[in-house]
Amino acid sequence: LYVTVTETLLGFVVGSILALALGTVIALSRRVEYYLYPFVVMFQAMPKVALAPLIIVWFGLGLTSKVAQAAFTAFFPLMVNTIAGLRSADEDRVALMRSLDASEMQIFTMLRVPGAMPFIMAGFEIAMVLSLIGAIVAEFVGGQRGLGMLIMSMTFNMDVAGQFSVLLLLSVLGLILNAIIVAIRRRV
Repeated sequence: LYVTVTETLLGFVVGSILALALGTVIALSRRVEYYLYPFVVMFQAMPKVALAPLIIVWFGLGLTSKVAQAAFTAFFPLMVNTIAGLRSADEDRVALMRSLDASEMQIFTMLRVPGAMPFIMAGFEIAMVLSLIGAIVAEFVGGQRGLGMLIMSMTFNMDVAGQFSVLLLLSVLGLILNAIIVAIRRRV
């Protein structure tokens, strides 16, 4: 449980930082969007489960590959929500702030970010659960420890009851992680 939670949380943090950064850049720059967004869509269309063996080959069997898989799985929903949220600012309000001589940074921090928070928090909820799925998939493919590896071991031993117990544990873990994000969302 500790190994899977560690991989999930690290993957969530890495994926979230990258998604927020890239989503912000794409949302604020049409030129960056023009050149970069087709590649983002291309990578988003790839099945993340099918990429797990390649990630294991690239990063090895250790913690890094599990974190990379969890981050990659969590990245896209949060990035898309960040872009949608930052672009949801009412253009009349943006024009009003510009007429009051507000800088682009002030418009960003006082208008765009607060307006984008519901989108971003929804993206965080999705990303947290998907990072757990990404970590489990990585453990299926090349795990030496963790709940995913435990499920695979039980599969080979035909321990159906054990598999269901781990699946139940994963469901409860997903609920707990989601509840943490919901509590943070309410606080924010």
